[in-house]
Amino acid sequence: MTPPPPGCASLGALCARVSGPLRLLLLLWTAAATQGHPKSGPRISAVWKGRAGQDWVDFGLAEPHTVLFHEPGSSTVWVGGRGKVYVFDFPEGKNASKRTVNIGSTKGSCLDKRDCENYITLLERKGEGLLICGTNARRPSCWNLVNGTVESLGEKRGYAPFSPDENSLVLFDGDEVYSTIRKQEYNGKIPRFRRIQGEIELYTSDTVMQNPQFIKATIVHQDQAYDDKIYYFFREDNPDKNPEAPLNVSRVAQLCRGDQGGESSLSVSKWNTFLKAMLVCSDVTTNKNFNRLQDVFLLPDPDGQWRDTRVYGVFSNPWNYSAVCVYSLDDIDRVFRMSSLKGYHSSLPNPRPGKCLPDQQPIPTETFQVADSHPEVAQRVEPMGPLKTPLFHSKYHYQKVVVHRMQASRGETFHVLYLTTDRGTIHKVVESVERERSLAFNIMEIQPFHHPAAIQAMSLDAERRKLYVSSQWEVSQVPLDLCEVYGGGCHGCLMARDPYCGWDQGHCVSIYSSQGPVLQSINPDEPHKECPNPQPDRAPLQKVSLARNSRYYLSCPMESRHATYSWRHEENVEQSCEPGHQSPNCILFIENLTARQYGHYLCEAQEGSYFREAQHWELLPDDRAMAEHLLGRARALAASLWLGVLPTLTLGLLVH
Repeated sequence: MTPPPPGCASLGALCARVSGPLRLLLLLWTAAATQGHPKSGPRISAVWKGRAGQDWVDFGLAEPHTVLFHEPGSSTVWVGGRGKVYVFDFPEGKNASKRTVNIGSTKGSCLDKRDCENYITLLERKGEGLLICGTNARRPSCWNLVNGTVESLGEKRGYAPFSPDENSLVLFDGDEVYSTIRKQEYNGKIPRFRRIQGEIELYTSDTVMQNPQFIKATIVHQDQAYDDKIYYFFREDNPDKNPEAPLNVSRVAQLCRGDQGGESSLSVSKWNTFLKAMLVCSDVTTNKNFNRLQDVFLLPDPDGQWRDTRVYGVFSNPWNYSAVCVYSLDDIDRVFRMSSLKGYHSSLPNPRPGKCLPDQQPIPTETFQVADSHPEVAQRVEPMGPLKTPLFHSKYHYQKVVVHRMQASRGETFHVLYLTTDRGTIHKVVESVERERSLAFNIMEIQPFHHPAAIQAMSLDAERRKLYVSSQWEVSQVPLDLCEVYGGGCHGCLMARDPYCGWDQGHCVSIYSSQGPVLQSINPDEPHKECPNPQPDRAPLQKVSLARNSRYYLSCPMESRHATYSWRHEENVEQSCEPGHQSPNCILFIENLTARQYGHYLCEAQEGSYFREAQHWELLPDDRAMAEHLLGRARALAASLWLGVLPTLTLGLLVH
């Protein structure tokens, strides 16, 4: 028997006669309920289909390595690929467009080596032009693109890696450039953080980091210009080789932006203000530790107070479960200013290691030597909040994060996190504050592409309220206010707890498109009670006629992964699907349809105090099947009677 048509299960219909392997598969599907992700997972799943021609454009060929550049408020998205830069334009309400700018490479010098293409790894605005840097057949080079004209800047070591697979990080601040990229292909393999353009070139000592993987770097302009800091986040090999110790340790490092090197020959070309601290992301109540830093996003304070900048870190553990921890720059700054040095038991020299000095004074040699031999501070950086625990943790493997600070319809401020998964989807998580504690609610999982693929890059545009996401096949523009995906009337709209959406004039609408204030949930536990109608609409009755002694199944779409779905027949619960159920549908099997099993079947969803009727089916006897059954019995009876009379008639004829 062929499986049901694709749209059948999603409609919750009585789909098809089930037999053999398909029935076994569906049984296993239902039995998987305990294997899923409970309420830390997304409440609903949505595929962003977009508007035809407006919200997604493909490359035309596979691009295994891409880098994305977008300026807030602009409709243009730049994507660096293999030997070219794609320029996408997403004008509001119009069709998107694509053009390409070819960036040639010198392949002649790379005939016998790998990676002989020119992979673009850096796009950065410089004045009126766009700085483009790439591997250039293992001869890292840069170009300047101005008004459609490409100008070669020649080889630029430190701006692009030799291979696109290398871990690389480049930071620009005015005329200064900082980089983690090695300058020589076959030596200098110890990773360093360098100032490659500025007053004086500096690099970190080779002993202060152990095989670091750099994640993010930023410059923080503090109250005094001489105190400006460079913070960069990375993970490195754990120096503790105990078998029970984690393999990786996550760190934040600080450098003084005005560091001019030291006085001695050993320190003159090195950063003299380097210190590092451990980033802690663990939940002591569940004894779960997350040691592997994946990504960092810095959310500036809206009033410009640098101390109140929030640092969102995505961490994972050896099982690829994830956690999000939130730190403040004020806490990070305090740790570096106040902590002792790990393993150093003498009195600290004056000035203390890590201190920035005014008037570009050189750091004394003694201070450098202490910091160089004991670069880690003893105090650890812990998450914000009274419990010092993650904002949330999940069985999903998160890889990238961006955060949008937004105001809801009534002026409440929310932080909305967009997290990419290793499955090529995006989780939308809203952070709210209650009694000085931050709470997280996973609103939805978004499939952003027409062709499911891993997400290579993601950029948030708060002005246009869009996410720009790229894979190896395409670039997609995803609105932040995806309100049309919420069904279930007012109750379904408010139960989504989406701060971008509200109920207005019979529709779930974006707060940005509504002319006035909209109805939004204020009570996070029972948002549906804000609706004018206290009870959600009942499901429409659907009827179907079935033959006896047949096998069938009823399918109820599990729109909310946070709800328990139950199939009820008369007063009995025949099937229950708990939150985290892996199948998108709650399926009830009717093994052998008997007279007792005809009647009404209700699929009911329970989510906290919110109860709704999702499906209502009435199974009726199939009259045609019954008639055919009776006709068949009549024919069989007539045949048996005829066979009984035939010998008598034959004998009579013979006697006659």
